Amino acid sequence: MDAQELNLVVIRGRVAPGAQIRTLADGSTQLQWDMMVGTERVPVSWASVADHLPGVGNEILVVGRVRRRFFRAGEVTQSRTEVVAERVLAAMDRRRTRKLLDEAMARIGPG
Repeated sequence: MDAQELNLVVIRGRVAPGAQIRTLADGSTQLQWDMMVGTERVPVSWASVADHLPGVGNEILVVGRVRRRFFRAGEVTQSRTEVVAERVLAAMDRRRTRKLLDEAMARIGPG
C-alpha cells in the first residue's frame, strides 16, 4: 500500500434495532448492525462477536475501514458497502475513546 493511501473510518452514533449474527460462506461469523448517525443509517460488520454490543439506542464509537462486498442472493449478485469495525467502544467512556481516537490519528501520520 502506498504511504499516502489509508482506509480509516471513525464513526460515532447510536445502535439501531436489528443487530444479528451472520454465518458467512467460509464458516466465520460476524455481528452486523446499523448505526444511526443523525438521519443516516450506516451498516457495520464486526468479527469480534464475543464482545458485547451495547443495546439499541446506546451511543458507540467505531474505528475501522470501509469495504464493499459482493454476495449472491438467490440468482442475483448484490453488493453492500459497510464499515468493518476493528474496535467498538461505548462513547461515554471518555478515557478509552480518547485513546482510540489518538491511535487513529497516529495512523494518519504527520500532516
